Amino acid sequence: MTRTAGVDWASEAHEVCVVEDGEVIHRGEVLHDERGIASLCDRLEVLGVERVAIERPDGVLVERLLGAGLEVLAIHPNQLAASRARYAIARGKSDRFDAFVLAELARTDSHRFEALRPNSDQTKALRALTRSREELIATRVEIANQLRCHLEGFWPGAARVFSSIDSPIALAFLERYPTPADARGLGEKRMDAFLARHGYSGGKTAPELLARLRSAPVGTAGQAELMAKRTVVLGLVSALSPIVAQVNELGRQIREALAAHPDAAIFAPLFRSSTTAICPATLIAELGDVRERYPTEAALAADAGQCPVAVESGKRKVASFRRACDKRLRDAIAILADSTRRWHPWASEVYRRARERGQTHPHALRTLGRAWVRVLWRCWVDRVPYDPRLHGNLRRLEIEEG
Repeated sequence: MTRTAGVDWASEAHEVCVVEDGEVIHRGEVLHDERGIASLCDRLEVLGVERVAIERPDGVLVERLLGAGLEVLAIHPNQLAASRARYAIARGKSDRFDAFVLAELARTDSHRFEALRPNSDQTKALRALTRSREELIATRVEIANQLRCHLEGFWPGAARVFSSIDSPIALAFLERYPTPADARGLGEKRMDAFLARHGYSGGKTAPELLARLRSAPVGTAGQAELMAKRTVVLGLVSALSPIVAQVNELGRQIREALAAHPDAAIFAPLFRSSTTAICPATLIAELGDVRERYPTEAALAADAGQCPVAVESGKRKVASFRRACDKRLRDAIAILADSTRRWHPWASEVYRRARERGQTHPHALRTLGRAWVRVLWRCWVDRVPYDPRLHGNLRRLEIEEG
């Protein structure tokens, strides 16, 4: 009989259970260190374990289990929670029990879960870069909002001089002029010199920018409060500046990694500008390079959140928004759909018809995204670049309009 194992993952130690034909043959706990993980892999090999279930799809432990030649199933915590009642009359939770449930799911329900297949090193690198950039952007937005809110409380004009408060030139301005007192002697000549020094290319003149600064309401903070707020502004600027620089650096590295990736040519024709990198890089990173992961285009559409979820109960039948999906992949396809509707004839027509049927803009983008998924999946599986000449619906549209 096949022996299966369940590993209840934790940050410091992992509970392990091995079963055979429903009977526990081994229990144990291993520390999350090199010695513990190595001993776990060795023990599973000695016990003849073929399949392991764990609650996460990535991480050092998962990579080591895959490297040991084991089939690894990633079980979502919600799926584990829903399965506990199958193995206990009284409801309860413990790490030991969860490890047993995971081992049993690996034994009885392995056909219902996707076995993890590692991506190539290039795809892993692209995924690390795109996800890290996304997380840094979220941090940048949070700190920029704090800075803007702080300025609105005593010097709102400083937040309105430049179009984006987290742009390098806006941060340089706030570093030089963090309070109205610091900008008391700022005139057109000084502003011109500042703009030239920082390579300003926003198209506004120094008098126009100064007018933005001076037309805003004037705060009434006293000297002590003003100095305190000056310290806060400088602190937020010093925290935000390296993040902005790192986001730009990650963008540069993403462009280089995308250019070297073997799948880059597949999606390049879908973007009007050859310099576009973030969206195609995210598509490649989230799709991965294991073609067996999405055996059908419907599987890809579901994971990308581009098709609704059917909800049926008695006489009630509705379609609802799909929330359980790869949100990064969903966002990338939404960006692709929104950009192509502006220049691609077929995409424009699909979007127009969706809007005419009464769909909102986000709904129409999902409709177009679902249509693009069919094309994306075919190109991805066949490893061939998108070719408008082979796009049947586009050719039919051109014939109808011709």
